[in-house]
Amino acid sequence: MHHPPTETRNPRTTGIDRLDALGVLRLINAEDALVPAAVSAALPVLARAVDAAVDALRADRTVHYVGAGSSGRYAVLDAAELPPTYGLEPGRIRVHLAGGPAALTTAAEGAEDSEHAGRAALAGVTAGDVVIGLAASGRTPYVAGALAAGRSGGATTVLVSSDPRAPLAGLADLHVCVETGPEAVTGSTRMKAGTAQKLVLHGFSTAVMVRLGRTWSNLMTDVAAGNRKLTARKTTLLGQASGAGPEACRAALTATGGDLKAALVLLLAGTGPAEAREALTAGGGTVRGALDVLRPATARRCPGDAADDRTPARP
Repeated sequence: MHHPPTETRNPRTTGIDRLDALGVLRLINAEDALVPAAVSAALPVLARAVDAAVDALRADRTVHYVGAGSSGRYAVLDAAELPPTYGLEPGRIRVHLAGGPAALTTAAEGAEDSEHAGRAALAGVTAGDVVIGLAASGRTPYVAGALAAGRSGGATTVLVSSDPRAPLAGLADLHVCVETGPEAVTGSTRMKAGTAQKLVLHGFSTAVMVRLGRTWSNLMTDVAAGNRKLTARKTTLLGQASGAGPEACRAALTATGGDLKAALVLLLAGTGPAEAREALTAGGGTVRGALDVLRPATARRCPGDAADDRTPARP
């Protein structure tokens, strides 16, 4: 039987049970520090997964996250943040957690053993979709079923694992392998492997949103104002992007009915609300695209575009 690296003993931590609290924490922290480099090595393959997801979402297809246990819970958390942060429409990224919603708060260990359940969860997948299976060990049956269903349906399939010899790699078009090695506590994949999965998911989803034009520079342009904090953030973002004061930013938001993108185009290009909306439509719904339409000679410049550019573009 193949034993994944996450199930082997870590020679660096065999004395962990003899340490005091600070010693245990330092040992865990030292292991955690190895994760970013492992993620970095997997970025070229992850970039291909990002490109596939961007193509899928632009074509009105769906990205599916699939996982069991901690892996599935990380996927739920990542997907849940995208609608308020980037205005992503519900259902564009769907999460399939072995055991269903109840498994979010109560362990459902047996649910991951059903390959049939994984296939059933992805029964509606269609060509052009992207199915991303998360399995630290690279062998979870539930994820195997989902990847098989995705492949049968014509989707692009992606496996995120910590095993370079993952048994499920044969079901994936892309294998994002983050070699985190043995855990501080043998087999506890919520540790380094879990941290790697969170970094991969956060990087993946953020890169997808950026490539879809849901930021301008490093500022969110589709944030949903669902509470006071996010409502205030809209005004702050407008000020950071345009250099305008709070009153001008609030006036721009009022003029555009709270549409942050339109308000930003209005401030940056000195247009009226209607012209800003028309430019956004003509520019593919992105601020850069709208500015290309309105001011093609200077539209592509924004804070950080050039080393000598230290101030936001102004009307």
